[in-house]
Amino acid sequence: MSIHIKVDGETKLFPIIGHPIGQVKSPASLSQIMADRGFNGIVAPVHILPEDLVGWLSQAKSMRNVAGIIVTVPHKVPCLEFCARVSARAKASGAVNIMIRDGDDWVGDATDGHGCLDGIAAQGFQIAGKSALLVGTGGAGAAIAYEILARGASELALHDLDTHKRDALIAQLNKAFPGRARIGSTDPRGFALVANATPLGMRETDPLPVQTDLLTADQFVSDVVTRPAVPPLIAAARDKGCGTMSGSGMFDAQAVLLADLLMGTRTIDA
Repeated sequence: MSIHIKVDGETKLFPIIGHPIGQVKSPASLSQIMADRGFNGIVAPVHILPEDLVGWLSQAKSMRNVAGIIVTVPHKVPCLEFCARVSARAKASGAVNIMIRDGDDWVGDATDGHGCLDGIAAQGFQIAGKSALLVGTGGAGAAIAYEILARGASELALHDLDTHKRDALIAQLNKAFPGRARIGSTDPRGFALVANATPLGMRETDPLPVQTDLLTADQFVSDVVTRPAVPPLIAAARDKGCGTMSGSGMFDAQAVLLADLLMGTRTIDA
């Protein structure tokens, strides 16, 4: 049974920042985890435009009851620069999705990869020794790419229309995992895992991130999109008989980790 969320003068505030922000599902669920554990805190959505990020972060630091920040699209990469220390996986992926206050400093981590791969594993798919195609090399994509290789994928092909960003991530990944990251395309043939880490699918007019007509039933397909609940890529993959995980599965898998970090019951190794 859920406990009512408490809000008073002692409540710790944890903004989740993004643009857009209407798609996020974490405020209620993370706030409820805190309430169930007797922790006086709430997670609240905050809509921040990219051009306002620097000024907002400066103000957030002056708000002494803001103990941490969850970061979503498109702020994950720029927020890395505002952290005094970051975890190894955040450094390797070049992005953060959570920032925890340490005095006047922020300590950053990247849990998207952890959540994505744990969510995929919960559906019965293991990446170790297998090949993967990942579309999208932004903040979430970079963290997912790192985790795919950290968990033993034989190779990872990366596709992004921003070729500079794609190539920079490939170079960074090959420092940690020599020779296992390369350029990919929208052609999913030959990959055991096909993963979308772009917002494609949030709008009805969006193109599909990969050529879904080339998918086969022995492939596993994942997507970071949380709204709609069944994104077009996942619907197309299911039509082909593929195993799938949508964005809600990724979030559910990392919700407890995020809550632990916000409440301080787990610390960032930075």
